Amino acid sequence: MPTLHAAAPQFLVRDLPRALAFYEHRLGFSIDFVYEGFYAGVSRDAARIHLKCAPSLEAERDHRKKGDHLDAHLDVTDVQVLHDELSERGAPICKPLEERPWAVRDFTVEDPDGYLLCFSEATEGGS
Repeated sequence: MPTLHAAAPQFLVRDLPRALAFYEHRLGFSIDFVYEGFYAGVSRDAARIHLKCAPSLEAERDHRKKGDHLDAHLDVTDVQVLHDELSERGAPICKPLEERPWAVRDFTVEDPDGYLLCFSEATEGGS
């Protein structure tokens, strides 16, 4: 039976070196590869994100941000420790660490291109 092991969203970025620096220095990701200066992959533990240097629609980014539409949801352990680490690294936390009614504790970071990444840990009673 086939098994899916991971997913990697692809984010369109205006400036690949800036995006790579953000993910590496602010979020603690490792740079896995850079292809011909326009495409790259970053990861932290099992979380992977692909970055492609290409224009994105500002209206789409604005719509997603205004509607609190996430671009990536990352399941984590020790969300408080991660929150503190990313805060110390200067990551722009746009939604604070809080308990949510759907049995998770999470916070959201916005990257330089406006992508919203939610770091979330299930709480008691959550899955």
